[in-house]
Amino acid sequence: MSIKGKTIIITGASSGIGEATAKKLSKEGANVVISARREDRLKSLKEAIEKEGGKALVVTADVTKKEDFENVAKLAKAEFGSIDALINNAGLMPLSYVKNLHTDEWNTMVDVNIKGVLNGVAAVLPTMKEQKSGHIVNISSSAGNKIYPGGAIYCATKAAVKMFTEGLRMELAPNFGIKATSIEPGAVDTELTDTITDDEIKEDFVSSLNDLTPLESEDIAEAIYYALSQPGRANINEVYVMPTEQPQ
Repeated sequence: MSIKGKTIIITGASSGIGEATAKKLSKEGANVVISARREDRLKSLKEAIEKEGGKALVVTADVTKKEDFENVAKLAKAEFGSIDALINNAGLMPLSYVKNLHTDEWNTMVDVNIKGVLNGVAAVLPTMKEQKSGHIVNISSSAGNKIYPGGAIYCATKAAVKMFTEGLRMELAPNFGIKATSIEPGAVDTELTDTITDDEIKEDFVSSLNDLTPLESEDIAEAIYYALSQPGRANINEVYVMPTEQPQ
């Protein structure tokens, strides 16, 4: 199914997977609503998209604030007339060992990785229900399937996203024609590891990635496009993408 002319909101669009997804979907003809906190980067992305003939709307927002997300949805609908898909991409990964008690980072991960997703769904669902159509794509992680030392809280947040997504599909797809997909990447070359402040986990975890070729953000953008472009009769529940060299 073509996504040409569809309105797609993308959070965390200022870099990495969000930026690559905005470029990919706009090239396929979608109207992209790009959102994040870093307005300067969003404006640069908008210029790049429009230079290629695409359409983009910049809306600065913090996904942890319900009113911010409601504003994103309001402006998206006002500008383009519909909300056809939401890519809940914003996320943080400040890994740490539980014994080191980085409790502020634990709470921040819950706020962004879980509550941010909930805020997004709550903001777009009224419009999608009215339309009797839509697609919610939540970026989970391979970490939502496999736990590892240092990832207890992060893995828990991503497992929550995965389970919530399946719950959405079960409730919304049969009754409202609203699809739901969980995207679950392994190691991706993004800024995600920049948020790690625990020196102990940095030494153990980050060094373990040096011997493999990670995925690129564009690989995940392709996976998202694959899920979005399926015919109405097909819902892609999960897309689990791992680097070829990553064992687990």
